[in-house]
Amino acid sequence: MSNQALLIIASSEKNADLYYATRFIAPDPFIFAQIRGKKYILVSDLELDRAKKQARVHEVLSISRLVSEYKQKHKKICSFTELVLYFLRKKKVKSVLVPGNFPVHHYEPLKHAGLRIRYRSGVFFGERLIKDRTEITAITQALRATEKAAGKAVQILKRSVIRKNKLYFSGKVLTSEMLRTAIHQTLLTEGCSAEHTIVSCGHHSIDPHDQGSGPIYAYQPVIMDIFPRSEKTLYYADFTRTVVRGKASPRLKEMYAAVKEGQDIAFKMIRHGIAVKKIHEAIQDRFTRLGFKTGLKDGRMQGFFHSTGHGLGLELHEPPRISMGQDVLKAGQTVTVEPGLYYKGAGGVRLEDVVVVTKKGCKNLTKFPRSLEI
Repeated sequence: MSNQALLIIASSEKNADLYYATRFIAPDPFIFAQIRGKKYILVSDLELDRAKKQARVHEVLSISRLVSEYKQKHKKICSFTELVLYFLRKKKVKSVLVPGNFPVHHYEPLKHAGLRIRYRSGVFFGERLIKDRTEITAITQALRATEKAAGKAVQILKRSVIRKNKLYFSGKVLTSEMLRTAIHQTLLTEGCSAEHTIVSCGHHSIDPHDQGSGPIYAYQPVIMDIFPRSEKTLYYADFTRTVVRGKASPRLKEMYAAVKEGQDIAFKMIRHGIAVKKIHEAIQDRFTRLGFKTGLKDGRMQGFFHSTGHGLGLELHEPPRISMGQDVLKAGQTVTVEPGLYYKGAGGVRLEDVVVVTKKGCKNLTKFPRSLEI
């Protein structure tokens, strides 16, 4: 890809590949081009000085200055398409490679104007899937903040009072919303922000992506799935624990032990060069042998019906996915390990840690203990 000119038009706050290429955070779209190994960004005057200080590129150009240059040369005001073409033609570029999510409202006019455009699906800069020490540190820092937030929620659960199976905290019925707020407030003090945090109790917990609502009950599973992004580095953490305030049912204890064992199976198998399918199958087979079958029952999927894990970095979900797919793990990839079991009447159990794939195994970045009853 080094000999092919690259073009991205996006907000680096939302586009992981653009931020990876420039290390410049901007909420509004700007133009990035990589031409014969050199990186350029075209930004508004609003961002010009900051970009010159922060962007890791060879040259930062002012859009307004280019517009003035175009107007002086062509005696008219240029459109956005004409501006992009003007810059590329100055650099003697006739064809570009763009990401698969390149905006169609830019793609069509540029192609119509004669620019040859090819696109690449998926991750644009494949090298960003292999994390260096700085990136692993950023993910670890986000994890530590997440664990602090989870610890805050656990302390609230521990200090809550059980009355007729409901939990009360500071004289009020404890709810999923209250725990979620406590988690988010802690994350903010740690420089992270989160959306759609899952705090699901009881029957809510059998749906893996149910965010949870209403009262928290004693003796029932509470799944806390927290996946914030660092506001400084833009790297994500991902973390899940399942806890019960009070005594868990025998069935729930068996499920928890199985999920914990499933995680341990993955920890032992993950290494450079292993096919992800083998890891996922090993966990599924173990669950089945323990009596935890997966399939459609009572009108809904029950058992273990999601992937074992996924890549993590500047995106919450990025390759590889630990599932029945064809991916093969590589040293330096950072992946989640999050098996789960979900059954009507019993509830749901999920545990999630983040590991770095190494040549001979993996390193677990998550430090929070795995304990069911609190």
